[in-house]
Amino acid sequence: MSTRAQIRFATREAGVSFNEHPEKIHAQFYNHSDGYPEGLGVEIAESIMDNVAVSGWEIESLTHKHGDLEYIYYIWQYPDKETWISIFEVAMDSYCEHCFQYTGKKGEDKCIFVGLPTELIEKYKINTNNDG
Repeated sequence: MSTRAQIRFATREAGVSFNEHPEKIHAQFYNHSDGYPEGLGVEIAESIMDNVAVSGWEIESLTHKHGDLEYIYYIWQYPDKETWISIFEVAMDSYCEHCFQYTGKKGEDKCIFVGLPTELIEKYKINTNNDG
């Protein structure tokens, strides 16, 4: 099973909060698998910090919407300002255990992270040394 995600690039603007979906984005990509913060999130943060390429992304139209996303990432940039990252967990359709069907009611996406790339790595990178 894949963990699908969209990566959106947004411009840092006065009055636009990092923990809300912005109205304007200027680039959008789709990632089919490993879209969870410990995978894709860390990969994005390391790419920003180390200036390394990320592979496996598909360029998408700015208006394209997927129905099966689990995460949406925003990369907030502006010249001469630090890059910030926001991660949203996409609300899934509700499933009724009693009638065994989807109710069609959808909740709101939940912002689960806002911060600098270093903070994302600190929070989500899995420790693989001998101590942890």
